[in-house]
Amino acid sequence: MPGQTSDDLLALFDAAPLNRRYWVAFILLSALFVLEFFDFLVVGYLLAVLAPQWHLTYGQSAVILYSGGVGAILGALIFGGLSDLVGRKITMITGTFICAAASGLMGVVPSGAWEVFAILRFFIGIGLTAGVTPSLAIQVELTPTRYRTFLTSFYLVFASAGGFLASAASAALIEPIGWRGVAMLGMAPVVVGLLIWRWCPESIRWLAAKGRFAEARAEVARQLDVPLDSVPLPTIPPSTQPRGKLSELYRRPALFWETCIIWGGSSVAGYGVYLWGPTIVALVLGVPVKVAAGYFVFVTLGGVTGKVIVTLLAPLTGRRWLGAVWGFGGVAALAAAGYYSNAMFGGLPAMVMLLCASTFFIEGGFANFAPYTVERYGVRLGARASGLGQAANGVGKILGPLSLALIAGTGNIVKPETTADAVLPAYLFLAFCMLLVGLSFVFLGVETHGKAMGSATRSRRRSRGPWRSAPRHAESRLRRDDRLAANADAAGVRMGQPFDSSALASVQEGIKP
Repeated sequence: MPGQTSDDLLALFDAAPLNRRYWVAFILLSALFVLEFFDFLVVGYLLAVLAPQWHLTYGQSAVILYSGGVGAILGALIFGGLSDLVGRKITMITGTFICAAASGLMGVVPSGAWEVFAILRFFIGIGLTAGVTPSLAIQVELTPTRYRTFLTSFYLVFASAGGFLASAASAALIEPIGWRGVAMLGMAPVVVGLLIWRWCPESIRWLAAKGRFAEARAEVARQLDVPLDSVPLPTIPPSTQPRGKLSELYRRPALFWETCIIWGGSSVAGYGVYLWGPTIVALVLGVPVKVAAGYFVFVTLGGVTGKVIVTLLAPLTGRRWLGAVWGFGGVAALAAAGYYSNAMFGGLPAMVMLLCASTFFIEGGFANFAPYTVERYGVRLGARASGLGQAANGVGKILGPLSLALIAGTGNIVKPETTADAVLPAYLFLAFCMLLVGLSFVFLGVETHGKAMGSATRSRRRSRGPWRSAPRHAESRLRRDDRLAANADAAGVRMGQPFDSSALASVQEGIKP
């Protein structure tokens, strides 16, 4: 009797409705995004208080800001590989606990001990990417194909919601409970981590790709609330299981560099705005930190709005050209914010309004290309691909705040005169980064909407362009590698195919007891 692949099992799972179990997992994973990004982004508002109190230089302030980026790079690469190797769930929960513990300890740092503050910020960066890297992969893999583009883009809204919560909490609570109290609010992810441990399933597609068919079958039965005997049990093991080797990501160089550019460029721009923005607004406009934090409620709200609009547009336009338009929109907004930094419009600071526009495009772009990266690489490489993107994101966390520090002079004290001189060149640098993002989508991007995870690369190889000039034997080798990848990536093979109700009916008929 011939063996059975995981196709029927995954077709049954992919055709399932969005039931209560799915929404419980979605809500918990979204809460993780909100709270972990709160932990990471709240330091921008804490620094606006600490820089004058501790008499920090630009160099010291930048070390605090970009130490989190260094941690984020290591966390993304290490835990991205571990997530493909040992599972999404355990790595995600571990990262959540690391982030929460470091945030809590940050609230008891002795006054003036900026080095200790920077070290704890480093571990927050590790915890952030250790948590969000596998959570993005598992969210893409848990979502049925017909809802994937919409729901996975919407999922990224909650990262901006974390920034919104950071600005709102800082504006409302820094004076009543002090910066230490606000920092210790970052311990909240512990609660979410425990709930995820109890209620969120492991990725069924990852279990199938690993050949752990009994566990995948049990998860499908539990997720669909059907008897175990009614769910097919695959018997043919995958030819290649997900591993933790990062070198596999570079087997597709164009995809590798596209991922680095779109993540890195957007991150440099975004974190340059978010981490230095409150300080720039407070010093250049001559307003209290509380007022600057209040302005950034609207700046972060612009990012949330951008992600919501992208969520609505992506299923209609696809991901590629939407990514290009949003990249070029960020260029215009950032350049204008630098040029009109001292202008007023209708009694409101033009810089603040233009920063709202910039985060609309920057954060909106993240909602598009974060799931796009996992979709292109497929289940077998999904977490490592997400880790590669988050590592590039971590580089941006360093270069974003470091750019203004270098432009203003790292030895200079943080003061209004120095900051004002640095605003225009700093924002032009951030605009250039968004230009690279837009160009990357134009020249390297492919469409993933409605396609199987990883199949977009195969479509590009069959299209006109540089691939067509490859020698015949090279094309043959690429096609063979794609077939092997597809077999090894059995967990994602059907994700992009239209739902065939008759085929599913025949599968269900064949497995009735």
